[in-house]
Amino acid sequence: MSRTRVRAVTHHDLVPNPKTTDLSSKTGIFIVVLTIIFGLSCFVLCLYAEATRSQATWGSSTCVYNGSGKAPLLCGAIAFVGLAVAMVGLHMYLLIAVTTSPPLVLVTLESDSIPAKTLTFQAAFFFVSTWLCFGVGEVLLLVGLSVESGHLKNWSKPKPSCIVIRQGFFSAAGVFSLLTVFLATGLYLTALQAHKISKDLEDTHREILEVSVLYASPPRSPTNRLATVAREGPATVRDELASLEHLVSLKQFAYIL
Repeated sequence: MSRTRVRAVTHHDLVPNPKTTDLSSKTGIFIVVLTIIFGLSCFVLCLYAEATRSQATWGSSTCVYNGSGKAPLLCGAIAFVGLAVAMVGLHMYLLIAVTTSPPLVLVTLESDSIPAKTLTFQAAFFFVSTWLCFGVGEVLLLVGLSVESGHLKNWSKPKPSCIVIRQGFFSAAGVFSLLTVFLATGLYLTALQAHKISKDLEDTHREILEVSVLYASPPRSPTNRLATVAREGPATVRDELASLEHLVSLKQFAYIL
């Protein structure tokens, strides 16, 4: 008869898998990595838009564009949408993960502690700076798109005035895109650190409660009871179990001292 080999159950099998809304789950890591990829892609697109941006050649009283501006317009539009999707997606995931998770022990029990204040300051800094960089980058891209879209038609004809963006405009938008995704990643790591510290505190409090329950009842002193023996008078019998418990408690007390 063939024997089937059964795999032993390990501690890793007994640990429940984290939910998809948990900050430490694979979904959270995937969203953060995807956000960074989006930010790098926006940076590359902004650099290409900077290299292909429209320039004007001035004559005596007229100017002529050197291109229609379709390439920088397309790159800027993709970077604008990609950065918005990455920003909104990561913050929506953080909002869902924080609202569906239990309240933090670090905040509810030790709101005045130094770690809680430090993490709160870090979270506020990353949150505000992320949205500021995002707003500046999106405004720069929007201005670049509006300028490049103004001469899609008849761009080769001489004009009395030509509006062009300055050198480094799209590059600055790309830098702010990178700052946005990296600061958003810092916000995610701060939230993840806060949840880990809170979980460690919760486990420590649970262990303290379990130990306190074991040693909550005071040790009992040995008791004497009267027992009648046939053809004899009442005899004093010592409770062996109580005496043994008393002896163990004395040894523990001496060990503590």
